[in-house]
Amino acid sequence: MTETLSDQQLLRYSRQIMLPELDIAGQEKLLNSRVLVIGAGGLGCPVAMYLSAAGVGTLVIVDHDEVDESNLQRQVAHTTRDIGKPKVFSVTESLHALNPDTRVMAIARKLSEPELLEEAGAADVVLDCTDNFQTRHAINEACIRTGTPLVSGAAIGFSGQVAVFGLADGPCYHCLYPDTDDHQQTCSESGILSPVTGVIGSIQATETIKLLTNVGQSLSGRLMLFDALNMAWQTLSLSRNASCTVCGTSA
Repeated sequence: MTETLSDQQLLRYSRQIMLPELDIAGQEKLLNSRVLVIGAGGLGCPVAMYLSAAGVGTLVIVDHDEVDESNLQRQVAHTTRDIGKPKVFSVTESLHALNPDTRVMAIARKLSEPELLEEAGAADVVLDCTDNFQTRHAINEACIRTGTPLVSGAAIGFSGQVAVFGLADGPCYHCLYPDTDDHQQTCSESGILSPVTGVIGSIQATETIKLLTNVGQSLSGRLMLFDALNMAWQTLSLSRNASCTVCGTSA
């Protein structure tokens, strides 16, 4: 059943409702949306916090990891008292404190392929907030198979990137990164500047809200690159690969 905004929610989201592109209709779309967030770390924390604050009705958060002290430098939904706690439970507590109206489903394990397909198919948008190619390719394939838009983000060192995949004739993640065997550096190996994950996660949340409310132009067909060291942005055009084994016409 479609929910409508209560008087209290009209007040809570009033500054957002003032935007003519969103208005009450857009806010109610957020209220009735279901978003799947895979990863509750450096990107997943700001993503989940901003989507909850913005009024997304249901967040499904997946992460099998526990909070470690080294996470606290950048994973802002966790606190010192959460060390050793499953990340999804820590994030859930933060979201409930921020916005009790948000329904949070916490999944503290890796999803099997059938489970990933089920969750992706039930979501309006999927956010990839993970840190390895294998998982990213699995998420991309599930989104292509279910027709669910994918907002992908990555951050390491002083840099990050964001793109939207799986829309209309746009490319998928596999079009951009067809190989999965190359060694990928992680934050534990190369380091990460704390606010970079906040910047990238915030953009992922913004793209998600735009997709859910159908406003503006998404990053589909574009890859946005962020260089914090030189405070520079670059946007590259992406094309769908007709030979892509995941989304191509020959797939």
